[in-house]
Amino acid sequence: MPGETNLRKLLGSMSPELLPDIYVFATLPSGAPAPDDLDPVMIFREREGATLILREEEARAAGLAAVFPSRMITLNVHSSLDAVGFIAAIATRLASAGMGVNPVAGFFHDHLFVPAERADEAVAILNAFAVENRY
Repeated sequence: MPGETNLRKLLGSMSPELLPDIYVFATLPSGAPAPDDLDPVMIFREREGATLILREEEARAAGLAAVFPSRMITLNVHSSLDAVGFIAAIATRLASAGMGVNPVAGFFHDHLFVPAERADEAVAILNAFAVENRY
């Protein structure tokens, strides 16, 4: 199942879903294993170490230094991994409101990590953006 590539269809049919937890970004040194009791939503390995995105309470319980308390927004539209401009358009729209975003692409959906205190505002912006792009 390849996913949608048409930018206007992607924008017009996205349905942002705000997840309830607070997420943070933490890092482990290169080669260090993640504690067994962690359940991160993402692990990304770089030369410098592994980045983990996980619930804030998990990071705290594991004694991990964490940054960027954020909320996760899942864009409920099956975007293709080679769709052009979808995340760029969304990031630009959020940037125009002075909001940073850390996007993560999954196989089926894109997910956005936005500042926790501005999550409701981000969802409102995304919903309005979707309405603007509906046929």
